[in-house]
Amino acid sequence: MLKLQAEADAPQRAALLQTWVEALRRKATKTELKALPRLPDEDAVKLMDLLLEDAAPTPLAPAEPANKPPPLPQGEPARFQPRLTLQTLHRGDGLLGLSPSGKLGPRGDAVTVAKVDWTYTGEAGLRWETPAPRSLLGGRPAALQALEEGRLLARDLIKEADARDQLWSLNLIPLDAKLLQWRNPAAALPGPWWTLAQEEFFGAFYLERVPQLQAQGWAIQVLPGFAHRPAQAEGWKIKIDRLSLPSREGSWLLSLGVEIEGETLDLAPMIADLIKRDGRWLKREELDEIEDEATVLLHAPGGRRIEAPALTLKTIIGAMVDLLTDPKRAAGPLQISDWDATRLALLDIDARSRWQIQGDADLRLLARRLQAAGTPQPVAPPAGLGLQLRPYQLAGLAWLQYLRAQGLAGILADDMGLGKTAQTLAHLLVEKQAGRLDRPALAVLPTSLLFNWLAEAQRIAPDLRVLVLQGTERARFFKQLGDYDLVLSTYPLLWRDISALAAQPWHLLILDEAQTVKNAASRAARSVRKLSARHRLCLTGTPLENHLGELWAQFDFLMPGFLGDSRSFARLWRKPIEVNGESLRAELLAARVRPFILRRRKTEVATELPALSEVIRRIPLFGTQKELYESVRVAADKQVRRELAKHGFSGALISVLDALLKLRQVCCDPLLVKSMEIAPGMERAKLELLGEMLPELVSEGRRVLVFSQFAEMLSLIAAELQRLGLPFLSLTGATPVGARAELVRRFQAEEVPILLISLKAGGVGLNLTAADTVIHVDPWWNPAVEAQASARAHRIGQDKPVFVYKLVVAGSIEERMLELQARKLKLAEGVLGSDAAETLKFKPEDLDLLLAPLA
Repeated sequence: MLKLQAEADAPQRAALLQTWVEALRRKATKTELKALPRLPDEDAVKLMDLLLEDAAPTPLAPAEPANKPPPLPQGEPARFQPRLTLQTLHRGDGLLGLSPSGKLGPRGDAVTVAKVDWTYTGEAGLRWETPAPRSLLGGRPAALQALEEGRLLARDLIKEADARDQLWSLNLIPLDAKLLQWRNPAAALPGPWWTLAQEEFFGAFYLERVPQLQAQGWAIQVLPGFAHRPAQAEGWKIKIDRLSLPSREGSWLLSLGVEIEGETLDLAPMIADLIKRDGRWLKREELDEIEDEATVLLHAPGGRRIEAPALTLKTIIGAMVDLLTDPKRAAGPLQISDWDATRLALLDIDARSRWQIQGDADLRLLARRLQAAGTPQPVAPPAGLGLQLRPYQLAGLAWLQYLRAQGLAGILADDMGLGKTAQTLAHLLVEKQAGRLDRPALAVLPTSLLFNWLAEAQRIAPDLRVLVLQGTERARFFKQLGDYDLVLSTYPLLWRDISALAAQPWHLLILDEAQTVKNAASRAARSVRKLSARHRLCLTGTPLENHLGELWAQFDFLMPGFLGDSRSFARLWRKPIEVNGESLRAELLAARVRPFILRRRKTEVATELPALSEVIRRIPLFGTQKELYESVRVAADKQVRRELAKHGFSGALISVLDALLKLRQVCCDPLLVKSMEIAPGMERAKLELLGEMLPELVSEGRRVLVFSQFAEMLSLIAAELQRLGLPFLSLTGATPVGARAELVRRFQAEEVPILLISLKAGGVGLNLTAADTVIHVDPWWNPAVEAQASARAHRIGQDKPVFVYKLVVAGSIEERMLELQARKLKLAEGVLGSDAAETLKFKPEDLDLLLAPLA
């Protein structure tokens, strides 16, 4: 780029030089010369050369002599080559130091200097050299140079000028010999010397500028003792020390070192600098493309460079990228916790990585204990269990038993419908029969699952004494909690009853649908942290729905400190993964949490389940409904832009959500939009489609679940079903808790073919295998929530193929919601599942996408 710019500027520079030449030749006044533009330094040299040529006397034409004079002497041709010599002066050379002056910064007891010479070599042993000019304004040298024995050398002044330009581009500074302090001035080494402004600049100079000079034909000499050659590492060390302070019990200090010439240097800041300079080290797919045998240069303090094999660095970065890149990390050893023990296993993946680890025995014992959480020993099912556990459920029971035995906690995150409740009840029954259930277990549930848990406990583990804390009379049981094996409570009641529940010690604390406490600041989340329990367990089919902060909230309940506090987690994990797309870090986070998450998929362990088919029905809007959508969209867009400009995104959030809500309501049914007058006879696209679909499905003998986020939309559908004469049941947040079990029983008994369910009230925990058709009237932001709802029908016990229909208005906000769903799904897969290389990256264009016109 610089070369192209120079070529483009050449005509203007030549014209300016000619203007100066003409002005000086005609002896322009001082005022005229001051008015001329300033010449670049290299052009000033050319100007001097041209003027010197003018000053050379022009020989008079001699009279015709009788005899011709002898020809003028000719110099011998020779090869010109500039030479750079690099040397580091030490105390052994008699140097005491360098006095700082001007651009020259202070130095230690080693000072690196350079010598620059013009050299000529020719035939018959012709050799001559001279120091390079130390000023741009020096006089033009003679074209012929007298040598010994009367020989003349023809100097190549053009190549010397080119070399002089190259020299002055190196940022070398002529060094005043008086600034060098010698022990014995008489023993001072001869110059003339050049140097750089700072000693540490020589490391990059040697690696970057010296190869360029060699390519331009320069001779390079590096004298012994030069301090800035890349050093070869003699060893790679990790030292682990346990902190003995009581306040830091269970913490460790980990030091990373590289041994150079018998000295061990702190490696952590060098690796942090490498990652900052080269983003490939943060992306797994790009990191894998770096050859293991490749040589990587690390920048050490003082400008030194260290050659490192790529495999050695890959290993340590893969295990500790979060610690090494933490901007708030203090200098010195890395502080790690017991939970970090599993990182050591990542260092052992490849024996070629060359790491020598000291003091790791205790931490490796911890690592083996943590890693074994993923491979527990088999456990026999307890006697009296009311069902036969499938092989994967027996494996789940063994995993729960191992966590209990090791004093660990975890998330049972099987797909919806794989029997998480059954595995948990079997685990409790084992605990009771082993005599360990000397305290009750507490299960905190969504209200809709309360009686489902009670029914499952009575069926699967009838020997368990179960108490349901529900209703206005529940307080009379508070003093009797210790008399039961299992106490069932709900999230809405937990914070109200927290005083009584916190006073009771628990054996096991269970959070079902644990994503409910994903907001760590909510009353329910704060309340569960006040409970005292030996062991903790989360049950959820969706441990990560929207962002990684939800995963942190669950682990902060299970194992406080495992993922740090919320701020450090956001800094070290959430932002780098979600915003920057650092797939290597996502991979490391996955390795950290997976031993404590048991997640099986229906397609892997319940292969006998019939197929689930998903159909997206795109519905076009017509007429006045389409016009209504566009008018609402335009008004919403203006309102949102105005609020964003005035208050920023966080301040305008309520306006944004309100605008998006209105657009979704128009898509569902115009009657949902309360703030606008609806014209008589306006089209109602989704209701009209349901009026066609549902009678046909019922006539085919299908059993249908109809989900909507809007309870009022379900009321509109109910009115349409009444008009059509189709029987139905309805389950929403307004349905009394005591009536829900009867609704489910009637639908399961196939008394009624259609069940209308609000996504929030019936989207989790219910067993509705009588259904073989699921209709999502409106999409929800989170794909996991929709999948949970569909799993009410597609679960163990289902013997018919299940069809899931998603009704989406074509080209509208609903279709764009599907795109956001796909991205959220990638985030979950990147940490909990596979394919970390496709880690989600959020984009700021989301709002523009959602508020775009109908496609």
